[in-house]
Amino acid sequence: MNSPATVASLHHIACATDLSDPAGVAADRAAQLAAQHTARLTLLHVISSGWVDELRAWLADSAQWQDKMTVETKGRLEAEAARLNGASGAQASAVLLEGHPVTTLAETVLAQHIDLLTIGARGSSPLHHLLVGTTAERLLRKVACPLLVVRRPSPQPYRRVLIPLDFSPWSERAVGLARLLAPDAMLVLMHSFSIPFEEKLRFAGVDDATLVHYREKVRNEARQQMQDFVLIHDLPENGYELCLTEGDAPQHILTQARERGCDLIVIGKHGRHAAEELLLGSVTKHVVSEAECDVLVSTARGA
Repeated sequence: MNSPATVASLHHIACATDLSDPAGVAADRAAQLAAQHTARLTLLHVISSGWVDELRAWLADSAQWQDKMTVETKGRLEAEAARLNGASGAQASAVLLEGHPVTTLAETVLAQHIDLLTIGARGSSPLHHLLVGTTAERLLRKVACPLLVVRRPSPQPYRRVLIPLDFSPWSERAVGLARLLAPDAMLVLMHSFSIPFEEKLRFAGVDDATLVHYREKVRNEARQQMQDFVLIHDLPENGYELCLTEGDAPQHILTQARERGCDLIVIGKHGRHAAEELLLGSVTKHVVSEAECDVLVSTARGA
């Protein structure tokens, strides 16, 4: 699978919803972003083909019940679109689909040229258990646009955005996506470094003074990388903060996002050591599952 192109602008935003309350929070955020970027907004609901097959197997008059459910679901979906239009001024439309949720969403993203897909972190149907285990990997593997996982209700644009950096092409694209989605937000650029082969060096008997010197050297190199990154991306002086930590990257990301009051984390699909483009990076998977704030996963990779 080829890497999707970088998102240059937001013309079409979609929200995958199961019409639960958490999905409503994601729809509200999608509407806020659509209004902010003057983008088209589409609400997507997938009736699982597996559920339809079970209905046919159990009920003799399944077609009647299926038609009734389809009509009721479409009515609820259209009512949700009308609510968003009235509350945010966004021009939302409702699209009811049938099929395998992940595959159907991925196909719809491509067919309708969707630039951003939003989804609630929790919900009442299998569609909203996408963030645990292999199903999240399937969704992020298949969709050709960034995925925004919404946890917190807020009518306001994002104000503080944490961007974990490992200086890979994936994190490079994450910065561009953050600036596109939240142009007025303060960017917290975070890098978590580690000492290569530290345990092996200790086992080999390297003394503490040498390790301290080595650690400071690695820290200074990481700090210089961050400063060079800022210059390359021409970030405004008052538009970013730098955060350098040592050790467990996933935990530092979650801690810094919480302590610095960030309302969004933007992270690349993979890190520097991604061995296979079809897999979801372990750091990204952990952050998506455990973050207290919204998480935006960039699926685009730089050159």
